[in-house]
Amino acid sequence: MSHTLLPARPGAGSAATGPAPESRAAAPRIAVLIPCYNEEVAIPGVVAAFRAALPLATIHVYDNNSGDRTRQVAAAAGAVVRTETLQGKGHVVRRMFADIEADVYLLVDGDGTYDAAVAPELVRLLLEQQLDMVTGVRVTDATAAYRPGHRFGNALLTGMVRQIFGNRITDMLSGYRAFSRRFVKSFPALAEGFETETEFTVHALELMLPVGELLTPYRERPQGSVSKLRTYSDGFRILRTILLLVQRERPLAFFASAGALLLLLGVGLSVPVVLEFLRSGLVPRLPTAVLSTGLVLLSFLAFACGLILDTVTRGRKEAKRIAYLAIPAPDFSTAGLEGGTPA
Repeated sequence: MSHTLLPARPGAGSAATGPAPESRAAAPRIAVLIPCYNEEVAIPGVVAAFRAALPLATIHVYDNNSGDRTRQVAAAAGAVVRTETLQGKGHVVRRMFADIEADVYLLVDGDGTYDAAVAPELVRLLLEQQLDMVTGVRVTDATAAYRPGHRFGNALLTGMVRQIFGNRITDMLSGYRAFSRRFVKSFPALAEGFETETEFTVHALELMLPVGELLTPYRERPQGSVSKLRTYSDGFRILRTILLLVQRERPLAFFASAGALLLLLGVGLSVPVVLEFLRSGLVPRLPTAVLSTGLVLLSFLAFACGLILDTVTRGRKEAKRIAYLAIPAPDFSTAGLEGGTPA
C-alpha cells in the first residue's frame, strides 16, 4: 500500500469535551510513550500538552538513568513513570513495547520539539486507514531546532533507505510516530540507541506494512533543555545500522555485490599473468597468480553465502509475518478519537 502524506488539519488537537458514554466503550486504548533522559525542563510541558490533546490516553514516561529530577516532575505532571537502566533510546523502546498494553501507541520524544496538537490526527489517520505506522514528518523554519547538518544527514540516510527498501517514507529519523498494536507486538526491537527509528522504518517496508505520513510542526527545545543527539557518532551508528539491515534483510544483493567486486579484482590481477603465460609458457608472478585465484574463489563463496542467507531471510520474514497476522486487526469506531480510553 502506498503511503499517505497529509498536512495536519487546523485545530486537530484541540481538547474535546469528551465522547458520549456509548462511544467511549468502543474507543481504542491509547498509550503515549515518552522516552526521557535528563528532560526535567521539558517533560512537564510535554505531559500536559499530550494530556490536553488526548485527555483519556495514558501518558507513560520511561526514564533512562536521568541525573536530574525528570522522574519526579513527570510524575507530578500526571504521567505513569517507569525506569529503564540500559542506556539508549532503543533499549527504552524495547521495554515500553514489551510492558505496555494498548490498541494505539503514540511514541514521542520528551524534549518538547513535537506538536501535541497533531496527536489526534495521527491516531485518526492510523485507525481510519487501518495503517500500522504513521510518521510525523517534521516541518520547521527554525534553524536551531533542525540544524542544517541534521537536515542533510537525515536526507542522506533517508535517501539510502528509500533506494534500498522502498520509497514510501520521507523522514526516516522522525521521533514522532503512531503505531498499531500489530506493529508493536511483532516488532523485534534490536536497536540500542537512536538508530531505533531506522529499524522502525525498515521493519515496516520489508514486511510491506501499510504506512502513512503526516506533516507536523517542529520547534526549538525549551530554554535550558539540551539535545542528547551526537551528530557524528550517532550518524555513523545509523549508517552502520542501515548497512547491517541491508546485510540481514537483503543478503543476496549484499553478498552478490561483494562477490562481484572480488571477482572483478581477481580477474583484473590475473590478466597480466595469463598474458605472460600465453606468451612464454611461464608464470613468473606466482604470488599474483595465487592472489587472483584466491579472490575469485572468495567471490564464488560470497555468491554462495548470499544464496543460502537469502533462503534463511525469507524464512525469518515469513515468521515475522505470521507473528504479525497472529494479532487481530483492530476494528474501532472513529468516534472519540481525540480522547480514546486509558491504556
